Amino acid sequence: MRGRVALVTGASRGIGRAAARALAAAGAHVVLIARTVGGLEEVDDEIRAAGGSATLVPLNLQDFAALDRLGATIFERWGVLDAFLGNAGVLGALTPLAHLDPKLFDELMAVNVTANWRLIRSLDPLLRRSEAGRVVFLSSGVARKHVPFWGGYAVSKAALESLALTYAAECADTKIKVNLLNPGPVRTAMRAKAMPGEDPETLPPPEALTPLIVEMLSARWEKSGELVNYHEWKQPSV
Repeated sequence: MRGRVALVTGASRGIGRAAARALAAAGAHVVLIARTVGGLEEVDDEIRAAGGSATLVPLNLQDFAALDRLGATIFERWGVLDAFLGNAGVLGALTPLAHLDPKLFDELMAVNVTANWRLIRSLDPLLRRSEAGRVVFLSSGVARKHVPFWGGYAVSKAALESLALTYAAECADTKIKVNLLNPGPVRTAMRAKAMPGEDPETLPPPEALTPLIVEMLSARWEKSGELVNYHEWKQPSV
């Protein structure tokens, strides 16, 4: 990742935070997006303390106009984007579809789907300027399992998977590789909200995923249009 510019959404906590630190440690300059300024500043402090570099972009992913401007801002500063991790997402409410509040459903689609589409529109020209543009979106197993009461979240992730795989097909003749990552159960705040009775110590921490994330966003990753399951991935021996 040395010398590469990588953008991470949802970078202030959980998987996004761990991925941002790992990408910076691997040599990338990381552009960190999240709503909370304080959380971003904490990640920035950790990255700089470890000798890495980052740029903070406090941004609500539902501010679509700001997402549209983001590509131009990155172009003016670096002229290229080498890696994009679409990590940010919301859970909504676990409830029957007929009871799901319309505002929550709209938020699910806005953050989990529409924001990623707007980011594709904004960042695609920059990724095409890279010698090895890499894109990874985080999905979930419920996108394909149709679990009762998970409908809102599942629908949004299923739509995200279709969005990502269509983009991957459209990039087939370019140097851009687009893939999906299903992290499975991980020790995050979102998981705790969904499974309040679960012992978090039985789950892997977000840092456990970072070798795979760095690998998928590196120039040497040549697969595209695939859904990679973390719990089925075998880390290459060094």
